[in-house]
Amino acid sequence: MQADATRSPVNLRPLALQALCMAAPEAKVSATQALFEAMQSGGALLDAAAQLETGAGVSMPGRPPRPELIAPTDVPHRSPFTPEGLAALLHAVTHIEFNAINLALDAVWRFADMPASYYADWMRVAHEEALHFGLLREHLRTLGHDYGDFPAHDGLWEMCVKTQHDVTARMALVPRTLEARGLDATPLMQARLRKVGTPAALRAIEILDVILRDEIGHVAVGNHWYGWLCAKQGLQPLAHYRLLARQHNAPRLKPPFNEAARRAAGFTQQEFDALLSS
Repeated sequence: MQADATRSPVNLRPLALQALCMAAPEAKVSATQALFEAMQSGGALLDAAAQLETGAGVSMPGRPPRPELIAPTDVPHRSPFTPEGLAALLHAVTHIEFNAINLALDAVWRFADMPASYYADWMRVAHEEALHFGLLREHLRTLGHDYGDFPAHDGLWEMCVKTQHDVTARMALVPRTLEARGLDATPLMQARLRKVGTPAALRAIEILDVILRDEIGHVAVGNHWYGWLCAKQGLQPLAHYRLLARQHNAPRLKPPFNEAARRAAGFTQQEFDALLSS
């Protein structure tokens, strides 16, 4: 897929679904980047009203045979002060970013009748998540490992499935909850890596700086569209969020919270007060 003026325009949402279903990470990243470039150059058509469906027997999301997916409680805890433990930590973040590509692509294809800027926002998020995945995978390879070498869990996609019939729930519980936890966790991870102090750990800190900067924007996208949807439906955002969190068994958020990053992503004082009192 090329963003080429000589080519016919591509159809954004069906091709986002196609990219989501690709199993090979290289193919998924390449298709995501090409679709984003087509959108940026005006070579992508948007049929927001189309009610898309997957074909029979299609597995979603597409993913490689490895990593082995296990329960979150079964994922081994390793010390980043060992080469193997550092690689395992980087692998865990790499897996999160691979899943984040899928989450953004799913937001593009699945939900019809949203404004054009909604689809543009989530396609940009998919593009940036693909960049993050590439940076992390490249660094992981310098440590003698690759994506798939360590077991991982599927918590992000499980919430994607739970919210597949409700775009408001999706915006509330994926970017504003699960991805926002990354805003809190990243500085703590970077602090540990500074104690490790090896060149590999310091390079990981640099990559995490890029990810944190972009993830503030991704959470802001979720905040914006959650607020927009609540306003459209006459819902009180904080009260409805509590309802959705209970309904879908969302994880309970615990401090410490990255207040500066969360404020930059659009969380209000009222939401902070609710977080601290929960």
